[in-house]
Amino acid sequence: MGLLRITGGTVYDPANDIDGEVRDVWIDNGKVIEAPTDAERRPDKTVDATGMVVMPGGVDMHCHIAGPKVNAARKMRPEEKRVSEPVRRGPYTRSGTTGSVPSTFATGYLYAGLGYTAAFDAAVPPLAARHVHEELHDTPIIDKGFYVLMGNNHYVMHQVAKNEPDRLRAYVAWLLGAAKGYAVKLVNPGGVEVWKTTGGNARTIDDSVTHFDVSPRQIIREVARTVDELKLPHRTHIHCNNLGLPGNWVTTKQTMESLEGHRGHLTHIQFHSYGGDPDDQDTFHSKVPELVEYVNTHENLTVDVGQVMFGETTSMTGDGPLGYFLHQIFHRKWFSADTEMEAGCGIVPVEYKNKSLVHALQWAIGLEWYLLAADPWRIAMSTDHPNGGSFLAYPEIIALLMDRGRRQDVLAQVPAAVKERCTLADITREYTLREITIITRAAPARMLGLTQKGHLGPGADGDVTIYQPEDDIQRMFELPRYVIHGGEIVVDDGQIQPHTDGRLLHVEPSYDEACLPDIQEWFEKNYSIQFRNYPVDISYLHEHEVIKTV
Repeated sequence: MGLLRITGGTVYDPANDIDGEVRDVWIDNGKVIEAPTDAERRPDKTVDATGMVVMPGGVDMHCHIAGPKVNAARKMRPEEKRVSEPVRRGPYTRSGTTGSVPSTFATGYLYAGLGYTAAFDAAVPPLAARHVHEELHDTPIIDKGFYVLMGNNHYVMHQVAKNEPDRLRAYVAWLLGAAKGYAVKLVNPGGVEVWKTTGGNARTIDDSVTHFDVSPRQIIREVARTVDELKLPHRTHIHCNNLGLPGNWVTTKQTMESLEGHRGHLTHIQFHSYGGDPDDQDTFHSKVPELVEYVNTHENLTVDVGQVMFGETTSMTGDGPLGYFLHQIFHRKWFSADTEMEAGCGIVPVEYKNKSLVHALQWAIGLEWYLLAADPWRIAMSTDHPNGGSFLAYPEIIALLMDRGRRQDVLAQVPAAVKERCTLADITREYTLREITIITRAAPARMLGLTQKGHLGPGADGDVTIYQPEDDIQRMFELPRYVIHGGEIVVDDGQIQPHTDGRLLHVEPSYDEACLPDIQEWFEKNYSIQFRNYPVDISYLHEHEVIKTV
């Protein structure tokens, strides 16, 4: 790999208080190092970044890029594959298809081409972990990991209801380690189980979950407590109840309060920030100011946005009742799945239209979150790919955040009522390059507890993106001049170069193994399952592909 020197670039590294300083970055054996003091030690390769902008590699902390749900969505969208531009094969790439749900190879190439060097799939049932590992292994260049679904897991709900914190803690830790996942994910906690058993949903966080005598509030509180007790690097990752419904801001605030001071990350917060009557779409309006005020004053909370962008995309979610709700709204084809004892799934093609008041408000509400958040270190860029739009829309979002005039131009094209139902038109704030670096790199890395990513200090992974400044901000971020992953130049002027594929990021928390016999007995008694063979055997993974972060 050798010694790499990046010289003359204007460096943005907020984690190390570097804000647009011209300096060199040195990378040795895949890691950032201090500048060598030995005058005789010369770099094996030098990248001249004079006049260019240098940032750490991008980190996407919430996307959907692997597993059964993603493959089901690919199968549902053959019409996209006929019209979307394929990934062109080169000497160092394989062919792939694009569209809203790209194939594995295309996903890795497209992320790298955008300047991203790490991405995390946000919703994996433990029973699907083997499949997800196979797909992530097939996704080139970038480092990756995934979050394990637990908000509707039968054993989790059983132990929460029985108030058995020791067994709950042992099970959560064992499940994360067995699946080789990175974090704990709650999706519509309790509500998916209600959907699977009765066709209903949990409409408040105090509804009782069928057969378990437990509420979403209890699930959220006790799982968040467990995550903190296990000292996991990332806080509990929460997809709130009532996603997409007018009036859901009440549920969202109650979810924040139910954490009772424990750490929580509320994902795709845009979809949970709506005022109005759940039975009347005409009452739809923004409640971002009220929610962002709460987040601003509670440091236990972080969020990513889930920005909606206009155009055709595919909704895929572990929230089964949401999938059915979207099917009823869009009248498009619909896929629903039940992962036994664990989770559900809903997939629907969607199109966000700028002439739709609701869709335009969703677009505006996402931007409100970015622009009203007081601390950029507690908000991360996301489109909930592909739910709000493709990750390929990130450069356009960056341009909207950095240029108020561009936002005003879009507002002039959408229904006039948007200005009356949200605050976006009155917000004058424009993001700086430092703030863009935070929300796309430094903040998601810090939220995830990835001390080796999101910065360019000594010991950091040698992940660097180098941009050629342009007046057209969107184009600047669409076409990095160089992308470096682990000290290797993987993209040079838009062309994929020879590369080493990325690593799996996962946790292996410690736990009291004395609890395992009781857990095993419960599984065998209730489900006739050999506990130690559940969820999967992934011993085939090679150690050099795995980073143990805890």
